[in-house]
Amino acid sequence: MADKSKIYYTLTDEAPMLATHSFLPIVKGFAKAADIEIEVPDISLAGRILANFPEYLKEDQKTPDALAQLGELATKPDANIIKLPNVSASVPQLQDAIAELQKQGFAIPDYPVEPKTDEEKAINKKYAKVLGSAVNPVLREGNSDRRAPKAVKNYAKANPHRMGTWSADSKTSVAHMNSGDFFGTENSTTVEADGKFRIVFYASAGSEKVLKDFSPLKAGEVIDSSVMSLSSLRSFVHEAIAETKEKDILLSAHLKATMMKISDPIIFGAIVETYFSDVFEKYKDTFAELDINPNYGLATLNDKIAGHPQEAEIKADIAKTIDNGPRVAMVNSDKGITNFHVSSDVIVDASMASLVRGGGKMWNADGNEEDTVCMIPDRTYAGFYAAIIDDMKQHGAIDPKTFGSVPNVGLMAQKAEEYGSHDKTFQISGEGTVKVEDENGNILLEQEVQDGDIFRACQTKDAPIQDWVKLAVNRARLSETPAIFWLDHDRAHDSQIIEKVERYLKDHDTTGLDIRIMDVKDAMLETLRRARAGKDTISVSGNVLRDYLTDMFPILELGTSAKMLSIVPLMNGGGLFETGAGGSAPKHVEQFVQEGYLRWDSLGEFLALQASFEHLAQTQDNKKAQVLADALDEANAKFLATDKSPARKVGQIDNRGSHFYLAMYWAEALANQTADTELAQKFAPVAAALHENEAQINQELIAAQGSPQDVGGYYHPDAAKADAAMRSSATLNSIVDGI
Repeated sequence: MADKSKIYYTLTDEAPMLATHSFLPIVKGFAKAADIEIEVPDISLAGRILANFPEYLKEDQKTPDALAQLGELATKPDANIIKLPNVSASVPQLQDAIAELQKQGFAIPDYPVEPKTDEEKAINKKYAKVLGSAVNPVLREGNSDRRAPKAVKNYAKANPHRMGTWSADSKTSVAHMNSGDFFGTENSTTVEADGKFRIVFYASAGSEKVLKDFSPLKAGEVIDSSVMSLSSLRSFVHEAIAETKEKDILLSAHLKATMMKISDPIIFGAIVETYFSDVFEKYKDTFAELDINPNYGLATLNDKIAGHPQEAEIKADIAKTIDNGPRVAMVNSDKGITNFHVSSDVIVDASMASLVRGGGKMWNADGNEEDTVCMIPDRTYAGFYAAIIDDMKQHGAIDPKTFGSVPNVGLMAQKAEEYGSHDKTFQISGEGTVKVEDENGNILLEQEVQDGDIFRACQTKDAPIQDWVKLAVNRARLSETPAIFWLDHDRAHDSQIIEKVERYLKDHDTTGLDIRIMDVKDAMLETLRRARAGKDTISVSGNVLRDYLTDMFPILELGTSAKMLSIVPLMNGGGLFETGAGGSAPKHVEQFVQEGYLRWDSLGEFLALQASFEHLAQTQDNKKAQVLADALDEANAKFLATDKSPARKVGQIDNRGSHFYLAMYWAEALANQTADTELAQKFAPVAAALHENEAQINQELIAAQGSPQDVGGYYHPDAAKADAAMRSSATLNSIVDGI
């Protein structure tokens, strides 16, 4: 799929996708000058849905499976992929996207939530490929190197974002299970030779069911199993409710239902059903008739009872439960959307980072901030959040003007760790034992289970671990920064990883380097201690913790995780360049549709593009690509120094205006450089035209704001309408298209 000097710039979802309609013509114009082709594979949620159901579509509606093609490309040495944030779909989001596509004339099938026929099971299996974190495990054929570029960090120090105030008597705390969770039940082993494994449920009544048939294991691979006890989970929720009522503060849940797409919606459902146990008990026959599943939260419940004779009565009882307390934290107070409405609204890495930044507060129903008990049931990562909250209570909020930086080296290649567990996660029906067996019938791991428990197994291959250790040592040496491996000796999986890390560190020259292995809680406290003193520390972590760390620290340091540089050196020599997080993207789209103002910040795209050009120069010996990269680096620095990022309100610079200024600064830098006279001559008139027409372009861009926008769809917009909305300056378009 890959050719020389080609960049694959992904089309994704929501605000990043809208921004692409404005920025991509600029990228293509500049890249063309260096003989670089830009290809735009569609890996949006809608694109992935359509790619999986060609047999339901007309010939002109069929969509290539761009994700599968990119996954294949990621294993090739000449891969160069820029990956923007995409929707990790919850079931409600998937259903919304399906409904939108059907309305647009795509005859795709409905999503069968509980498939009964063989046809429904086949459809459900296809949609399972689209749910949750479907994109990242396919593309991430390398480990992650994520950090705040120096120019971004310096800008944040000079222009600190607002921090909430922490007080020592804050009642905010993390509530977690003390037994029966994934952490407490986890067992782990390293396999010595290549082989196969399967997962089988042996019921106490004597029957057996193959949950996952034989799949390969590689020599040196770590495989784990763990169980979340449903009864222990419910008991924990009851205890958290009692604690919150006693403290008289808000109750909130924080999970990862998009990425952990099998386990966490079930956990979310158990929380919702336990909190509203009186409602679910009173209306159990009605809820069975309406096929109401607590895993989909109050939003779907409200949709399904709409128009039912008991609708008003049910809603009154839900309100009464909340009135009797504890009060539930809100996602949107104005619209009455609680923390229990939709599982994809309670994404722990974004919600907890926002809470820590905001002084430990969440919003109540009246739109006021309050302390909260944060339910994070599984102890695997709950202690990480408890430690930072305790530190904030003791030392107060951090100061972005002096706070050090916390880059991350993350283990994620080849579906490493929990994000690769989706096809090995099951809710068990019945009592018995789940066994992980090899092809000879030997038992590798086993777990006792009860009805409703969640069983999860995950794999971590040896080659990614070796690559991860090498990357950590290289980053520590290149940046002259201490590195801490965040690994818990008391966690079964981590103890296997620690043995490997200690062994593979010996393969590298670590003379003069400060490289440590610390338990997660201790690593958090040590990193915070150093950062408060203005010192940088590299966090070296597993896959899920990588996700949490690369939201928490950037949001504290920079006010956002969208401005991080995220480079994934692919294990076979290619490069994947990620552009930051998309957690707030839905709100940005909502504002754009209502008033034509897009406040999405594309700085992540600018940074990734610079690194992509640089990688292309190094791997394809394209000297013009290096000139583009150097000029873009200069433009990025000027963009930050002149504060041309989007503001927040109509009448101010928005995403489209930020693209204009980036283009102008980039053209100026190319016109003024001396490394390539051909490029300088080509871009001198472009820079002059952009500069001379600055006032006119700004006027045209601002004039496009202030009125509702129709782009033809949320998940699958009309490309022509999106182009018209996002390319609203005829003057700018003429200059860019003429390059």
